Amino acid sequence: MTISSSYSVKQCLPGFVGFILVLSSLAVGLSSAADNSQEAEPLRDTYSATQVSDSVYVIHGPSGLPNPGNQGFMNNPAFVITAEGVVVIDSGSSVQIGRMVLEKIETVTNLPVVAIFSTHIHGDHWLANQAIHEAYPAVKMYAHPDLIELAQGGEAENWIDLMMQLTNDSTKGTVAVIPDMPVNDGDQIHIGGSIFSIHHKGQAHTTSDIAVLVMPENVIFTGDLVFNKRLGRMDDGNFAGLSETLDHLISLGPSVVVPGHGITAGVEIIRSAKRLNDMIYQTVQEKFEDGLSDFEMKPIVLERTSEFSDWDGFEESMGRIVSLSYLEVEEENF
Repeated sequence: MTISSSYSVKQCLPGFVGFILVLSSLAVGLSSAADNSQEAEPLRDTYSATQVSDSVYVIHGPSGLPNPGNQGFMNNPAFVITAEGVVVIDSGSSVQIGRMVLEKIETVTNLPVVAIFSTHIHGDHWLANQAIHEAYPAVKMYAHPDLIELAQGGEAENWIDLMMQLTNDSTKGTVAVIPDMPVNDGDQIHIGGSIFSIHHKGQAHTTSDIAVLVMPENVIFTGDLVFNKRLGRMDDGNFAGLSETLDHLISLGPSVVVPGHGITAGVEIIRSAKRLNDMIYQTVQEKFEDGLSDFEMKPIVLERTSEFSDWDGFEESMGRIVSLSYLEVEEENF
C-alpha cells in the first residue's frame, strides 16, 4: 500500500493550518537534512516517569504542538520492566527525547533495553528510537508493516524535516531509525515473562495503528487511537474504522489505559474517545441526508459535542474533522 508522504505529514497533527506553506518550501529544497550533523541541546525541562502499574512507567509529555519551547516533546513515552530487559513503547520525536527516556529508565533499573514498539507512522511517537538504538544496538524494533513501508518510502525524512521546522532546530541531530520487525493483529511477543499482545483492526487513526496490551499487567498502550482530553486529527484515518477499533479495545477490559497524548487513566477514556468520534460521525451522517454542507454542519456538531469543549483543540480542529467526516460519509453514499 502506498500513501502520499506529503499528505500524511502535512495534516496529521492538530492546528497545522498554514503549515502547508512550510512543506511547500521543503519540497523545493528547504530541508533540515542538509545540515543535521551538529546535535541540538538536550531537553531543557525535566520530566518524571510515573509508575502506573507494577512494571510499567509513563513519561507524560506536555500538551500542545511541537514548538521551540517544548523542543518537540508531546507524546507519552513509556517503558515496561521485564525479567529479560526493558521494553519501550513510543519512544518520542527526537534523539534528545530518546536520551531523556534512557535517563529515566536508568533511575529505575540497570537492565538493557531489549525491544521498542512504535504504535503508528506519526514521527512524534518513534523518531527517538535513534538514541535507544545507539545505546543498545541489538534492540528489536516492532511496528505495523504499513509504518515500516511508509517510513522507508519517505515519511521518515519528512517527519525529521517537520520537527526541525516546528521546533526551530531543537531536534537537530535526529536521524530515522526505522522499525524492522513487522507485527500485526493477533501477534503475541513474549519478553521476560510479559506478553505483548498486538491489536490492529484496520484503518482507524491511520492505516498503521497498533494497540499493545501488556499482560499480566493488563495495561494497554493505544497510541493515537485514544487521546485523553484532547481532540486528535483524522486526516489519515477512518471514523467508522476508529469506532470499531475502540469497541474492540473496550472489550479487552484493560485495567490501565496509556493514551497517545494526555494522562494515563482507565477504560473510561476509551469510552470517551469513542463517544466523541461517534457523535461527530453520526451527526454528519444525519445532516448529510438533510442536504447540509460541511460548513453548515460544524456549529451543529459543536453544540452536540459541547460536553467535550474543554478538550485541547476542540474549537480549532473541529472544522477540519467535520470536513473529513463529511468526505467519508459522501464516499459511502456514492
